[in-house]
Amino acid sequence: MPNNLVQPRIVRFRDAPRYLGMDRNRFNAEVRPHLIEIPIGKQGIGFDRLDLDAWADDYKRRNGRPGQKGVNSWDASEYPPSSLGPASGISTSTSSGGEFARALERLGSKKQKGISRE
Repeated sequence: MPNNLVQPRIVRFRDAPRYLGMDRNRFNAEVRPHLIEIPIGKQGIGFDRLDLDAWADDYKRRNGRPGQKGVNSWDASEYPPSSLGPASGISTSTSSGGEFARALERLGSKKQKGISRE
């Protein structure tokens, strides 16, 4: 049996936030003020699905990742890569092993003070 589901043109208020993938509070604050409310019966409220889609398209255009040529991507590096090439991963610090050992010893003695032994 073919699946011929028809999407309603009018989306009820209770379903509109879920349709856009957000909670009701955010919908009320950010989306609802920009839409025309359509009365349904005595107390029901609905929104045109095409208006919801238009809001989502506009939101994506303003806040989404740019997809046009010549526009820098939001995740592009702020600084250009180094021209020096890849570095070796070896530390260039001149600290000796003795300094590190003393730091570990101090750290261990601080932890032992707070531990009660049986």
